[in-house]
Amino acid sequence: MIPAFKTRSFPQKQINRRQAIKRGLQWTGISMALPNSAWAAFDQQGRNEQSIPFEDMPKARPNRLDWEMLNEYMTPQDQVFNVQHYGMPEFDTTQFKLSIDGLVNKPMSLSMDDIRAMPRKEQPMTLECSGNGAGKGFMDAIYNSRWTGTPLASLLAKCEVDPKAVDVVFYGKDTKEEVLRPDTNRELKIKVPFGRSMTLENAMNMPLLLAYERNGNSIEHRNGAPLRLIVPGWYGVANVKWLTRIELRDRRYMGRYMARDYVTVRGQRQADELTYVETSVTKMNLKSIIARVTRKPTRDGTIPLRAYGAAWGDGTEIVRTEVQLNHGPWQRANWDTSIPKHKYCWRFFWIDLGNVKAGEHTLVSRAVDVNGRIQPAAEDDEISLKKTYWEAYQQWPRKIILEA
Repeated sequence: MIPAFKTRSFPQKQINRRQAIKRGLQWTGISMALPNSAWAAFDQQGRNEQSIPFEDMPKARPNRLDWEMLNEYMTPQDQVFNVQHYGMPEFDTTQFKLSIDGLVNKPMSLSMDDIRAMPRKEQPMTLECSGNGAGKGFMDAIYNSRWTGTPLASLLAKCEVDPKAVDVVFYGKDTKEEVLRPDTNRELKIKVPFGRSMTLENAMNMPLLLAYERNGNSIEHRNGAPLRLIVPGWYGVANVKWLTRIELRDRRYMGRYMARDYVTVRGQRQADELTYVETSVTKMNLKSIIARVTRKPTRDGTIPLRAYGAAWGDGTEIVRTEVQLNHGPWQRANWDTSIPKHKYCWRFFWIDLGNVKAGEHTLVSRAVDVNGRIQPAAEDDEISLKKTYWEAYQQWPRKIILEA
């Protein structure tokens, strides 16, 4: 195998992020690869590369992925993001119960001991916030994990679902008072749990998991302990944290985060008219990003340049990634073949971009899936006509400055 970057940590008060990148990754040449290394695309003798920081990018935040320091396939806990809409609930986990009710012939109430005693399954998966990539300050809400838990479908089968059931609702322990119809004389205040739903067909046919471990350790409270729903290939909002109840219904659930928020509003051109359509945020979109750019020492007035990145989606096979330098032709990148390919996990790529001159340069990547779908650019209609924050999957140009 071919080795990847090793990084060092530096006190944030003493040096800035640009200095940390330059010092921590400067002229790296490593002879052995880590088993879970991210970019194992170095020459076995060491490539003598220097990482180049991106221009005009904010400093990485705590509990967020630092793309330029990424060197592990499975994300360490200190780079795992957490988003919650109703706050983090405090409760006695020793008294925790999961109920499965509604349109079932055999309702269940399960303790964590009951759930851990059930058949175990591992599910590798990249989890991303649907707004990740909406702006420079929010490009780090994504991580890769190996989740462990028990499959949901077999558990629902044991409950003997009523034939009238069509929708499955997943409720978290977190609650909040919501105000409905605030601008009318029929304002309604109700306390509700966080909830998301999907069709029964999806719940039975997708590899959903009731997870209690991440990367071999118990899930942390901020990430949904003791029990979290895992929905491979769907955005993070569908992966309900602090899961406490599953309800089978004969009609669609319409909670805030199904019917009002996490609803994408997008314009569609039809002849000479522009029609706006609302759709639920569910499946992850095809996406890629350049995570790191490296250089070798200047030679004959030019600089050898290489880029590394990641691509992911909803589980549809990604057949290639391409990189464009300074608005030139798209060039096909190489997959990092040292890492096993998992259907619902990101894949890492790398590309040699040849020898370039000193100065400012722009790089961008795009992913292409087995159906011929191409990750859109920001100016394409499906991105430019989108009016909402969610589903931010446009190509993301990166700028660097090379010094001779």
